[in-house]
Amino acid sequence: MIKILSIGNSFSQDATAYLHQIAQSAGVDLLTVNLYIGGCSLERHWYNVTNQLSEYELQINGESTGELISIQDALQREKWDYITLQQVSQSSGDWATYQPYLTDLAEFLKKQAPSGEIVLHQTWAYEEGSERLREMAGYRTQEEMFADLQRAYLEAARSIGHCRIIPSGWVFQQLLKKGFKNLHRDTYHASIPEGRYILGAVWYEFLGSKSIIDTSFRPEEMAESTWLFLKEHVHRAMGNLP
Repeated sequence: MIKILSIGNSFSQDATAYLHQIAQSAGVDLLTVNLYIGGCSLERHWYNVTNQLSEYELQINGESTGELISIQDALQREKWDYITLQQVSQSSGDWATYQPYLTDLAEFLKKQAPSGEIVLHQTWAYEEGSERLREMAGYRTQEEMFADLQRAYLEAARSIGHCRIIPSGWVFQQLLKKGFKNLHRDTYHASIPEGRYILGAVWYEFLGSKSIIDTSFRPEEMAESTWLFLKEHVHRAMGNLP
């Protein structure tokens, strides 16, 4: 079984919503756990660690359990294969907001879960024209936001030992170039079902080391033609990572 723990927020919730179902449809045994606090930053994650706060909604395989736990509790429940970290989306392009919290979290995780690979989840740019893009993130265009967050995640990965990066934001950009626009549901979260499906497919190929083409899960609300298009283009994008 592949066991994935995400220390995140609503963006990791989006990314893991369909991941278990995608894997299950191909006979892959995969457990995904998301520790959810809306809008949670790296700084707040580290504060929660140092104070051992049980403030995370425990989400298992895309479903909420209603239970509140701490990061320490989650680390003790399983022997994790992967542990993902990410910055809160509005600060994702500002490298100065990552440290020292990212290094502190990485060092803590290496001690508490030495067998788990720490992986960064690259978030995505807000929708073009979003008020949130200008007013909260401070960008004129979504391309500017993506360029900054891509640089920040690369620097973040280098700073904690050249860890791997799940290229969610980059794949979103590739689909935009293909003319696919339905990526967001409120100009910043992933759309349901399309955006969430794309993210699940990216995570499946990246962490499962298997092709999304060979899976059969399709969200009920998604047209078959859209599903086939997304499978093909996510797989192509993952085969051409920069």
